[in-house]
Amino acid sequence: MQWLRRWRKRGGFAQADLYSRATIYALLWLAVALQVMFSVTRPVRHSGVPVALIAASCLLAVAQGVYCTSLASGALAEYLGQSTLSRRLLAFGAGLMVMNLVAVLVLASDVGLRDFPGVAVVLCAAVMPFTMAHSLIVRKRVSALVQLGALAAVCGAVLLLGGSRQLVGACMACMVCGPAWYAITTRCSAWHLGVMWKLHEAKDVEARLAVAEERLRFGRDLHDVMGRNLAVIALKSELAVQLARRGRPEAVDQMTEVQRMAHEAQREVREVVRGYRGADLATELGGAQGVLEAAGIECTVTGPPDGLPANVQSALGWVVREAATNVLRHGDARRCTIAVARSAADATLTVENDGAAAGSGSSASPGTGLAGLRERLTAVDGTLTAGPAPGGRFRLTAEVPLTDTDTDGVGAPPADGPAVPPADGPEVPPADGPGRPETGPQPPARARTTDRTPAPALASTAEAIGEATGEATA
Repeated sequence: MQWLRRWRKRGGFAQADLYSRATIYALLWLAVALQVMFSVTRPVRHSGVPVALIAASCLLAVAQGVYCTSLASGALAEYLGQSTLSRRLLAFGAGLMVMNLVAVLVLASDVGLRDFPGVAVVLCAAVMPFTMAHSLIVRKRVSALVQLGALAAVCGAVLLLGGSRQLVGACMACMVCGPAWYAITTRCSAWHLGVMWKLHEAKDVEARLAVAEERLRFGRDLHDVMGRNLAVIALKSELAVQLARRGRPEAVDQMTEVQRMAHEAQREVREVVRGYRGADLATELGGAQGVLEAAGIECTVTGPPDGLPANVQSALGWVVREAATNVLRHGDARRCTIAVARSAADATLTVENDGAAAGSGSSASPGTGLAGLRERLTAVDGTLTAGPAPGGRFRLTAEVPLTDTDTDGVGAPPADGPAVPPADGPEVPPADGPGRPETGPQPPARARTTDRTPAPALASTAEAIGEATGEATA
């Protein structure tokens, strides 16, 4: 039972496709079998008709069956939109049907219409194979007109051969019911197969979209994670170079921090690959404030309010991370304000700094980072706007609506840890690096409105920056 095992190995779609096609072909060859069977019955064989005429009629029936099988396959492919059937092939099939009808009528006239049992069935069977294929590629009205034309031709020929009224009525009944039933059955099978193909294609498109979405997620997360980490590593390395040139032992500590940051980046990349990456808003705010203040940028943070749901915190946390990275990399900011506010309808995050040269964050040139943020906010029905503000400042605003279910929940930080290194991390840029204040003593950090204070490691790194830049100016 190898065929049964092969059948079971096929998928559901392949089984449905094969079943629909087999139904069409089986009906076609059923008509051929009826014509051959009635053409070789005992009364026909003993009527004195030449055997060559009987054989010719049967061979024409088989030839029409073979050709119409190929024609039905092409017509089915055109019905499904897979290819186009040549109308010349269709015309040849019509000619073959006419030849088959003529052969049956000649055989019936030699045998005698009264002595030819089932002549109405044979005439109907000679028409059905072609009408099956024809009904798939023309409109229903055209198919009906062709069947009516065949009906009129057959009934007229029977009358010319001296057929009785009963025989003409039988031919009319067979020619009305047979081709119409075949055409309807064929169209229904083809329609069912078309629906299956559309579902199959939809599943294929869904699979491709899932792969594309995962690639976009990976690229977006990789940009958000590695962009900031690499920027901080570059800045810390530059600071270590300055300290090493002056023979300062703090250079070793800075390189140790660079190594730690590299390991942290590796861990975060693994989380991105596994899709477990998250962002906690409070941790992101603390990390961003520590990084900016260590770089000599006054940073004031307000918020976050209590009770924000986890999905809102995660979305706004990514905005804080990208905004802090842009302030470090793309501007000459000295002051930055980060505020998180909440109303009954939505939560709003505003990041504003006086480094108006932050071109990467402008709405006219959104960049990869802000494009990724917009995708994240779109997932929670949020919006993102970025552009110049009065007074030579640059403002980035993110708004996320709060649904009824969201306002009742309390966001929790992800189990895998913060998405931004904490305030005691090594995110310290050199004083004379690009996009930072010019070489000189760093301004003191303004008191923050949150309850977070700089960690000792971050404060010591800020002092190292001041000492290194002090020696440079000396």
